[in-house]
Amino acid sequence: MTAFKPKEPKFRRRAEARPDEVLDAALALFTEKGFSQTTVDQIARRAGFSKGTVYLYFTSKDAILEALVERAIAPLTGSVFDAMQGYKGDPRPVLAMFLRQVGQALSDDAVRAVPMIILREASIAPQLASLFRDKVLFRALPAIAALLAQGVQGGHIRPIDPELTARSVMGPIIAHIILFEVFSVAPDGGLQLDELVENHLQILCAGLAPLEGDAQ
Repeated sequence: MTAFKPKEPKFRRRAEARPDEVLDAALALFTEKGFSQTTVDQIARRAGFSKGTVYLYFTSKDAILEALVERAIAPLTGSVFDAMQGYKGDPRPVLAMFLRQVGQALSDDAVRAVPMIILREASIAPQLASLFRDKVLFRALPAIAALLAQGVQGGHIRPIDPELTARSVMGPIIAHIILFEVFSVAPDGGLQLDELVENHLQILCAGLAPLEGDAQ
């Protein structure tokens, strides 16, 4: 006889879903109106809550955006950065894994919208640029640079400047998204971010290959 398992109360499921519902409403409004022109009142109404309910989960509008950034980069901050930390060997397979995951994440309109909100608003709300720098760039760029540095030291890739090359690793993806989102310049097939990542990896990995006679 199967044991009876009571259903989880509807109000409890609803409460647990509220933070994401607030974030979804905020993302829609930040995209439509801009961060600066959106109020917590508007976010609450869009989510179907009172303003007080929103403040139960987020202390401010900035905190809502911070949570959006964390949610967007969550797929990348665990396994990928863990794989980079302390890695010894050819960095190219790890870079390939990282860039493919970035491409997959940013192919999602909702994920891609977050850095675009910050890019569009940074000039009038500098705290947004600082937020993205601290939450994303200051985590990704040093990790990539350290991965490259050990690759150079071990002779797995040619001698390059790790810090500058870390920017070259990310640069094509950032430029591609800006061309697509800001200037409406897209390949014939649309965003094609996965294809761009594979093309970039071919060039990047060939460019990092050890000089002739230096291969391990």
